[in-house]
Amino acid sequence: MNQPEILKPLKTWSHLATRRRKPSEYEIVSTNLHYTTDRPDAPFELDPNFGMAQWFKQNRNASPLKHADWNAFRDPDEIVYRTYNMLQDGQETYVLGLFDQFSARGHDAMLERTWAGSLARLYTPGRYLFHALQMGSAYLCQIAPASTMSNCAAYQGADSLRWLTHTAYRTAELAKTFGDIGFGQDERRYWETDPAWQGFRELIEKALVAWDWAESFTALNLITRPAVEEAVLRGLGQAARHNGDTLLGLLTDAQLADTQRHRRWAGALVKLALEQEGNREVLAGWVSKWEPLADAAIDAYCAALPDAPAVCAQAREATRAFRASIGL
Repeated sequence: MNQPEILKPLKTWSHLATRRRKPSEYEIVSTNLHYTTDRPDAPFELDPNFGMAQWFKQNRNASPLKHADWNAFRDPDEIVYRTYNMLQDGQETYVLGLFDQFSARGHDAMLERTWAGSLARLYTPGRYLFHALQMGSAYLCQIAPASTMSNCAAYQGADSLRWLTHTAYRTAELAKTFGDIGFGQDERRYWETDPAWQGFRELIEKALVAWDWAESFTALNLITRPAVEEAVLRGLGQAARHNGDTLLGLLTDAQLADTQRHRRWAGALVKLALEQEGNREVLAGWVSKWEPLADAAIDAYCAALPDAPAVCAQAREATRAFRASIGL
């Protein structure tokens, strides 16, 4: 009588065993973590028709952007929580050093009052925009079809929060020197009514209700973020330097360093998507839908920037150059 075969238990991280090498830290803590993709018919392994299950089936599973294995996506930088904190601890040390050094030399007292008025209108209301970018990344983190994508979105959201806190800190500092200009008081009014912000407000508010995960990614990472980066960060930084505000120029430079990492993972995801026939047309359709809103936002904001006449054209060109560089 044959003895029954004794089944050997699976090794830890068995889904990585085919690589025939010890998995890296990134692979161990980042890959194949979404249990909601295990059963497409019942994403939460509960009633397949309850509200959240239907939401994921419609806005993730039924997305027109298709791929046989979204879990094949990898972050080009292979960032994990530990290394993200190490990286950004250094960045925050640098930024706090800027704040301390420029405060010690009386930087704000040397700013022209007219430029301070521009900051109250065009800089400090940006915390509403940065918070909206954080919200968009948080949604993408939840709805993305692979945990490796969700991790990238999570770190991206954390970067937006850092930008927001930098802006809030500078708002409080500027209010001490220019107490009668409205710092810390008028930002919501500017965000909701000033023509300079209405293009970005329309763009980000519409992007936040692009529920399909892939359209959300396109609207956020391929359209909205590049427009914000080139106009509200790079363009504002250029105007700041022209007006003697070296601190803001250096601060936007530090924030732009984050955007290079965001663009790398977005480009890697587009490259993976373009492996599948038909996806190029889907992405191109969404770019055509969202790009006019971004152009209008860039135009309205850059038109208000003082002493930066070429910024609008430069920003538009840079956003298109980014999309062209990743195959779109």
